[in-house]
Amino acid sequence: MRLLVSVATREDAVAALAGGADIIDAKDPTTGPLGAVSIAVLREIHAASSETRPVTAALGDADDERAIEREAWACAVAGAMLVKVGFAGIAGVERAAVLLDAAVRGATGGSGGRCGVIAVAYADAHRVASLAPGALTAVAATGGAAGVLLDTADKDGPGLRDLLSPRALAAWVAQAHDARLLVALAGRLQIDDLGFVRDAGADIAGVRGAACEGGRTGRVTAAKVRALRRIVRQSG
Repeated sequence: MRLLVSVATREDAVAALAGGADIIDAKDPTTGPLGAVSIAVLREIHAASSETRPVTAALGDADDERAIEREAWACAVAGAMLVKVGFAGIAGVERAAVLLDAAVRGATGGSGGRCGVIAVAYADAHRVASLAPGALTAVAATGGAAGVLLDTADKDGPGLRDLLSPRALAAWVAQAHDARLLVALAGRLQIDDLGFVRDAGADIAGVRGAACEGGRTGRVTAAKVRALRRIVRQSG
């Protein structure tokens, strides 16, 4: 299992790298669960990684095909290896598929290369009128996504561990793996939740608040990332 740390600035990225994060994820936590940083900031974060760690980027929740295609392309050009797109407010499978296709077109530049797309499902999908996680996995499996992320939309509400039982979470992960998708889990995860994520079979554990001094809108510290990394390494 790999540790992904969401960073909002170059300074955050430097701290995450010093702490041993496996993946650097560009995200603005002040603008929602998948808040996008500016392209200028993404470039700074990518430069700070010195190409020693893969960089991913949040795009936000898709609602317009042209916009999400354009944003995915811009992030890919700026150095993102993967981009994450959510579907808050999208309750229909067909509409989600259209938006995902647009993101894939943008991320790959129409060439099938450059950058992959992670489709984001919400464990609390009812709070944002989004597709249920199982339905979104099916869309991702047929829509060219590289993987799926299960997150929480309401960052003031329950975390992933409070929303799904171990059995239900493991079943969702297995469904995604059966579709040959990369699987990441996030959603207010704390250091004590990493075993829960590992036992579910996830490939990646994503954190923000647990890596920060002062909560998810605070600053990433190398010491907190290092502590998380130790647990992930024990998890194998």
